[in-house]
Parts: sequence; structure tokens; C-alpha cells
Amino acid sequence: MIDTLKTMQEALNGTPHLRRLGRLFSETVLLGVDENEYYLTFDKGALVDIAEGPSRKTPYRFSYHTDSEALEKFWEPLPAPGFHDIFGLVKIGRGRISGDILVLVKNLRFFKEFMMLPRDITGGRA
Repeated sequence: MIDTLKTMQEALNGTPHLRRLGRLFSETVLLGVDENEYYLTFDKGALVDIAEGPSRKTPYRFSYHTDSEALEKFWEPLPAPGFHDIFGLVKIGRGRISGDILVLVKNLRFFKEFMMLPRDITGGRA
């Protein structure tokens, strides 16, 4: 998973429209996949740090938790209904969002498109 996140980091740097969308986003996000935790630190739309957790000392604004199987289906080039969106995963019980939801909503398009980057990078094979 850490390799996929690093690939997403590189893809984000090469996606000017996404960097523009995230230019006001400077926060740390907790991404939980199965029992693993990853702290993604964004600065003005750039992913500047990926730290593996768990950590009780790393503050974050919101978290998104899912399982690896659901994430693989989410990253398919044409995902099935329910796996097409981060909120779709929540609706079918395969995802969970917690923390400061307002920060997520204010930067929703940026975060959703960032999470979808592996669809374009690997054709869904992360």
C-alpha cells in the first residue's frame, strides 16, 4: 500500500488541475486500510509526507477507513456501483469517515480525485 501511496504522490505532482484544486488544502489526513494506518500530509495541494501508523501523537483533521478489497474495486477503471465513490463505499458499509467533516466537504473534489488517481495510473491494479 505504501508503494501505491508514493505512486499517487508522484501522480499528484504531475497533475496541474488537481494541484490547483488543492491549493488551499494543507492538512493531515488519516487513511486506514484494513488494520494499517497512513498519515497523509498535504501542503497547498501537494502530498509532502506519508507516514505509517498507528500513532497517537500525529494529529489529523479527518480520517477515511476502508478495506483493501474494497479499495481494489474502487480503483478499477470502471468500478461497480457502490465502489465508484468514497461515499459509495460508506453507503454500502465498506468505508467510514470521521473527524472534521467540514474540512473534507470544503476540499471534497480534491480529495475524491486524489483517491481516484490509481484508476488512471495502473488501470485499477494498485
